Amino acid sequence: MKTAAYIGVALAAVLAVACSRDADTAKTEQSQPSASADFQKQLLKQLISAQSGDVIEIPAGRFQLNRSLSLNVDGVTIRGAGMSESVLSFKDQIQGAEGLLVNASDFTIEDLAIEDTIGDGLKVNEGENIIIRNVRVEWTNGPSTDNGAYGIYPVQTKNTLVEGSVAIGASDAGIYVGQSRNVIVRNNRAEYNVAGIEIENTIGADVYGNVATNNTGGILVFNMPNLPQPGHSTRVYNNRVFKNNTDNFGHEGTPVAAVPAGSGVVINSNDLVEIFDNEISDNDTANIIVSSYYTSGFYSDKSTQDDFDPYPEGIYIYDNQFSGGGKSPDHLELKALKLAKFGLGGSLPDILWDGVVNPEKLVDGELPEKLRVCVGNGEAGIVNVDAANDFKNISTDITPHRCSLKKLPQIVLEFDSPAGEGDEIAQAEAADA
Repeated sequence: MKTAAYIGVALAAVLAVACSRDADTAKTEQSQPSASADFQKQLLKQLISAQSGDVIEIPAGRFQLNRSLSLNVDGVTIRGAGMSESVLSFKDQIQGAEGLLVNASDFTIEDLAIEDTIGDGLKVNEGENIIIRNVRVEWTNGPSTDNGAYGIYPVQTKNTLVEGSVAIGASDAGIYVGQSRNVIVRNNRAEYNVAGIEIENTIGADVYGNVATNNTGGILVFNMPNLPQPGHSTRVYNNRVFKNNTDNFGHEGTPVAAVPAGSGVVINSNDLVEIFDNEISDNDTANIIVSSYYTSGFYSDKSTQDDFDPYPEGIYIYDNQFSGGGKSPDHLELKALKLAKFGLGGSLPDILWDGVVNPEKLVDGELPEKLRVCVGNGEAGIVNVDAANDFKNISTDITPHRCSLKKLPQIVLEFDSPAGEGDEIAQAEAADA
């Protein structure tokens, strides 16, 4: 009886402690939504009443938001305590699509995270002098077609800097800059997106010091029809682009849904593109793909404007470090090509070109040098699949590509404090670690 009494007292004590803990947990769970609701109300008020010169501080903490945020005032800064410290979670979003939509110039956002939005994470539309620094946009459930399309998404902007940021899980592009002018994308990390970093219909872009891995395609430089401007003049350099072999989870019918898994750097229909001093490795389809709109997988006569130029011209590939690519290409046609041309244990060359050129620009049956795909990359090989002639004359002859092109100028942003192009590799490696 005495032992039973002791046991009864002990059980009562344990139950009391457990009940106390349950009460504390319930209290915490009740207070957190209240704190998030108060924070959301205050943040919405700050965004609506913002004036030029304001700095909106996002404190450390995880805040649950259920509606989109927007800003329409020039000259505002939004600043958190760090991309791991200040987290805006839209997991329970019931209104709107974007996490934050900005229609303003002279805008800076830095040191915070945006998670699990229904649509795009951070969209900046039609602004000038845009700085996106140390921002993480992530869908925390991993790669999924249900995730939002774009992570960091400046479009129709001018003088734009995206640096030190992280994008994970976008069902289109993690970092996308479209229809813009004068752009720098540097020292970022893009992982488990369909497209890690995409520059589309943009004039003048420098993409350097970035890490792109575990995406479907690492870095894309595209031109698409039916948009306000064609793009050209992009430099892709000093990046690490490796193991971009994630199965494509893009929405059917979108351009990126046609990107083969295992694509390192992809140029489609864009002109004057330089790819140099990159480490590009272990991308299972090809380390570099150069293609025309006609072989992109989303070509349609009905949807293409008359003046759209579908041919990639003036592509210069040099001084990159290649290894391990082309061993297990996506798409049945490419698998068959590898087997027939390079054998069971072989691999596609580092550079895959569809071979489609504008017949109206040929001179004595050849493209002028300034319009060619030029390769100055040591032992790197190229395969011309001759897509325009139903793949009848597949060639690995690099002789027509032994040429050089005039180098593009560096992009300069007036507001940019020099980060030093020598620092980007160290920063990228730090992000990788």
